[in-house]
Amino acid sequence: RNMSSAGPEGRKKMRDCDGLIDSLVYYIQGAIADHEPNDKATENCVCILHNLSYQLEVELPESYARSIYMQRRNIPTNDRTPGCFGTRSRKVKEKQQDTPLPEEKSNPRGVESLWHSTLIRIYLSLIAKSTRNYTQEASLGALQNLTAGTGPMPFAVAQTVVRKANGLPSIRTMLHVSHPTVKKTAVSLLRNLSRNTSLQNDIAREVLPDLVSILPESVPGSDIACETTASVCYTLYNLTQSSSHNARLLLNADGLPKIITISMNDSYMFSKASKAASVLLCSLWSHTDLHNAYKK
Repeated sequence: RNMSSAGPEGRKKMRDCDGLIDSLVYYIQGAIADHEPNDKATENCVCILHNLSYQLEVELPESYARSIYMQRRNIPTNDRTPGCFGTRSRKVKEKQQDTPLPEEKSNPRGVESLWHSTLIRIYLSLIAKSTRNYTQEASLGALQNLTAGTGPMPFAVAQTVVRKANGLPSIRTMLHVSHPTVKKTAVSLLRNLSRNTSLQNDIAREVLPDLVSILPESVPGSDIACETTASVCYTLYNLTQSSSHNARLLLNADGLPKIITISMNDSYMFSKASKAASVLLCSLWSHTDLHNAYKK
């Protein structure tokens, strides 16, 4: 677990180690089957997998990008950044979201397991069943890592989390836990998922009222709470930017007074959240059909 956080070279060595990832996944599967999701060794295994999923999209060998993810795309090689899944421009991102998802291997081995739906479902199961904060945070964090990029892999993982594995109810529960870093990581995961335009209505329907409910009435008392507040605002921005219906959901959940209060606070510690709330307010105002409702 310590070695897995040693940096890019350490992660690469561990990903390349024959049988290591398979063994970690095997152990966690056994713990879940034996109804022992709070086992300390399970926590260690999940934390290792969390660390090995960090920067995965950028650090995977080019051979994986060619053979698994770029086989169905037609992006000129001179347009690619050093990252192995292509550029991050809007046009490329839109093209990626229009691309059919790559077919999964039925029996993944090694590094292939890190983004496979089997492990995604394991993370969601641990989020739902474990009461160990580190296990919950690592499971959420692994999914956050896997959905952080703009390539086909993050898009495929997001689709699996929201639609194939029905993971939103478990993630929504984590919004209401008392542990601040677990809550922060859950919001960060939702922020990543909400960038996926095809999933925004599903996410809004399932968790938008909950996101509004965890917005503070006044200035939060810690940096983590401020970061969480900023992430909530940016998630709501993603969900409402192109949808008047979702903006009305926010309005009906009594979100507007909270967002106005946050946006008007100019204290240094709260500046990140204040800026995010201001961006959200500006976006909400772009829905001209809701102006009368806003004024009321």
